[in-house]
Amino acid sequence: MKPKDIRSAVRAICLSLPEAEERSGKRMPDYLVRGKVFALLAVNHHGDGYTALWLPAPPGAQQLHAEMAPEHYFVPPYVGPRGWLGVHLDRGNEWLAIENRVREAYVHVAPADLGGRMGPPLDIEAPAGSMDPEDFDPLTAPHAQALLSRIRAFCDSLPETTEGVQFGKPSFKAGRKTYLSVHRGDRRLRLQFWVGPELQATLTEDPRFTIPMYIGHRGWIDLDVEERIDWDEVRELVLGSYRHFALKRMLKALDAGPA
Repeated sequence: MKPKDIRSAVRAICLSLPEAEERSGKRMPDYLVRGKVFALLAVNHHGDGYTALWLPAPPGAQQLHAEMAPEHYFVPPYVGPRGWLGVHLDRGNEWLAIENRVREAYVHVAPADLGGRMGPPLDIEAPAGSMDPEDFDPLTAPHAQALLSRIRAFCDSLPETTEGVQFGKPSFKAGRKTYLSVHRGDRRLRLQFWVGPELQATLTEDPRFTIPMYIGHRGWIDLDVEERIDWDEVRELVLGSYRHFALKRMLKALDAGPA
């Protein structure tokens, strides 16, 4: 069997297993059996540059594979301390070996009666294609690059702004404090800034605004700009977030000249 790309190969392997299900995630799917994840497709997770599977490996397997073949295997973040194994999908590993690691993970979490119902491996060949560039890095889309360029020009005009990458996303800081991030998931381009709890509650009456996970409770908000952008609105929100985090000398410099 020769799938058209890596994602198709992973889907074919995982869904060939008894009662396996695919669950869509923000970026890439994961695969479950009776509610338990046995494979997670992690593509450029937080900008790590990897196209990989994260698998709940049986005891001892993580150390064995990661030490014996570090070019093909690694210890993934977050779940690595629980024994999960990272499997590179685009670095020359044989797909039969990749399929065997998936099947081992499946047997590790599935009820015993399901493991006994597995058929033989699919004998997957190396996929014909790699990842869609927008799946690997959604910000490579032309309209995302155009937005980034304009955002960058505006932020560069604000005193002591620096640009970096935070959790794989372009981010802009006032001194040491992040006041703006740009991200794109599910093919939706979003800007993320601080607005405070009161304005946050008002803005979410507009469906373009959503409260993000993890930092939403601190007054942050996401603005969906995939289809249209009100640049006056964006400048006002960016400035409000910048002013919240900027030091007094930065605000003084900002107020002394146009931004």
